[in-house]
Amino acid sequence: MKLGVFLTLFRRHSLEDALAYVSKQGIQTVEIATGGYVGNHHLRPADVLGNPNEIARIKELLERHELTISALSRHGNPLHPNPAVAEQHQRDFEQTIQLAGELGVETVVNFSGCPGESDTSQRPVWVTCPWPNDFSDIAAWQWEAKVLPYWERMGRYIRDHGVKAAVEPHPGFVVYNTETALRLCEAAGKRSASTSTRATCSGRAWIRWRPSSPCSREFTISMPKTRRFIRTITR
Repeated sequence: MKLGVFLTLFRRHSLEDALAYVSKQGIQTVEIATGGYVGNHHLRPADVLGNPNEIARIKELLERHELTISALSRHGNPLHPNPAVAEQHQRDFEQTIQLAGELGVETVVNFSGCPGESDTSQRPVWVTCPWPNDFSDIAAWQWEAKVLPYWERMGRYIRDHGVKAAVEPHPGFVVYNTETALRLCEAAGKRSASTSTRATCSGRAWIRWRPSSPCSREFTISMPKTRRFIRTITR
């Protein structure tokens, strides 16, 4: 086990300064944001992809500070009903997957996404109750028409690039608890050609997963981002 931190906490600092600081605190591995809602302050895939000099610079910084990259984190909504938002988030996701391959990083983090209630929606719709039946119908349409086809397709893309997708359960997205996480992971694993595309989920403490629960067979649960730890190292 390694102690890690989400490096976007230090977005006001350069990549080099942020790595130097967390290394001095005893951190061993970092999750680096590459776009979406968490920004790309330290690493912009479009600027690094296909640039061997930049790839070498990043690897040298990590080696100098005795750190590894646990994941590239691109938290977005590729299922957003606004095409402009969805296309940007999807482009960033694909570039992050490609960059992970070039950097030798095994895992890419994203949200599961959240569609609207129909093809005419302008905003995501997060269903939180099954009744009246309108809500059950919306949730069924979202999963069957949008969520499962998307992640089946991305499973193949992820497999082709030799990395793993880590879907972070979060309110506001279709994967937000154990039940929805298992449903997505089952689809991504069983409906793809290789088990390397099985989604692993980077959970948070508030989801209250137990390591002995059934989901522990499906997910890697990492919780390095506790509020107490954040307060301590950002004072």
